[in-house]
Amino acid sequence: MSFTTRSTFSSNYRSLGSVQSPSHRVWPISSSVANLLSCSTSFRGGWGSSSSASRMVGGLAGIEGIQGEETMRDLNDCLASYLERVRNLEVDNQKLVMKMREHLEKKGPQVRDWGHYFKTMEDLRAQIFASAMDNARIVLQIDNYETELAMCQSMEQTEIKALKEELLFMKKNHEEEIKGVQNQIANSGLMVALDAPKSQDLSKIVADIQAQYDELAQKNWEELDKYWSHRTAQSLEINLDSMRNLKASLENSLREVETLYAMQMEQLNGVLLYLESELPRMNVNPVECQGQTEAEIATYRRLLEDWEDFSLIDALDNSDSLQTIHKTTTHKIVDGKVMSKTKDTKILRR
Repeated sequence: MSFTTRSTFSSNYRSLGSVQSPSHRVWPISSSVANLLSCSTSFRGGWGSSSSASRMVGGLAGIEGIQGEETMRDLNDCLASYLERVRNLEVDNQKLVMKMREHLEKKGPQVRDWGHYFKTMEDLRAQIFASAMDNARIVLQIDNYETELAMCQSMEQTEIKALKEELLFMKKNHEEEIKGVQNQIANSGLMVALDAPKSQDLSKIVADIQAQYDELAQKNWEELDKYWSHRTAQSLEINLDSMRNLKASLENSLREVETLYAMQMEQLNGVLLYLESELPRMNVNPVECQGQTEAEIATYRRLLEDWEDFSLIDALDNSDSLQTIHKTTTHKIVDGKVMSKTKDTKILRR
């Protein structure tokens, strides 16, 4: 019941609020009549005075023909009375609102104050945000560590593979050296058995064997170094060939683009010369035709300027050759018409 009463007064307040806009100044008859008609219509919905409103409308219809100061004074007095009534209704509405609030405060539910929890909530939100940022940073560090670990493992596996190959190569050479030494020892023992009267210097034999072993080891190291150098040179040559192929393809692309734009420039030059020759001969609507022709000439000139500014030579800074193309186009014009056209193209290399 209380909420229904409140909505009723608020709606009455809105319907009467439209009446507050007029002031106590002298208005024209038509505007005053229109305002009073709207006032009577709005108040008719508020208090149900349909008969008085109809009489007022009839009286106002007769007043429109008088055009006198007395009519204006009566209208202003009527408007002032309506405004005073609106103010009284507003005061009553405010009183009822205050009573309703007091009634709700006395008999309505108690509203708890949660303001002292807001600071705690803000602190918890800040802690949650900080924890989320820490978690994100830790996850990023873990990802970086995992990536670095994978890279290190791949590098170590490559090094282990190379070391294993080197170890196998050294084992093979060592076995060959041992076999050679054993053969030498067997041959030397045989010589001792046959030449018993001659004494053998064992220290010299050991020194010779050691020297041979050192020489063989040095030779193996040189062969291994040569092998890795050869592999590195092969990989570098492959990269060099790929770069040369890329350079050749870029140069071909550059030549094709230059040829294409040169042809377009020649076509645009021909069209431009033709339009410039036809411009003085236009007689039908010369202003409009001249404007269109000048716009087309400006467009072609802008395209030519863009082509002159366009350069792809910077894309081949590392190239060893520089190509220059000189193109000459000659037009023979007779009576404003292009009769013949010759082209001369020269390609210079440095």
